[in-house]
Amino acid sequence: MSPPQSSPKFPKFLKVLFQRFQAWLESIEVRHSRRAHWLCRWIPAQCPFERDVKIGPWQFHIPALCHLNPFYEQLMVLRFRALCFLADECGEDISQYC
Repeated sequence: MSPPQSSPKFPKFLKVLFQRFQAWLESIEVRHSRRAHWLCRWIPAQCPFERDVKIGPWQFHIPALCHLNPFYEQLMVLRFRALCFLADECGEDISQYC
């Protein structure tokens, strides 16, 4: 009997690269309102990929795939920090980004 085959390993250099990019995203500081506005515009509040597709009598649901993104959590935290900066430090109305 042969030993069970393990799933392919994620290359170590990619894992390190992903971890460094995640750390970089976490280290971004929001100090200027212009940057905060830019982040709030470009990081969506909801996953843009979830869809209901109707073809004739059939209807399909494509689930949100954002949680498969390895940087999803860091991007949401960064957007939240930008929103907090605009609301707390700048005193701006952030309802346009919600």
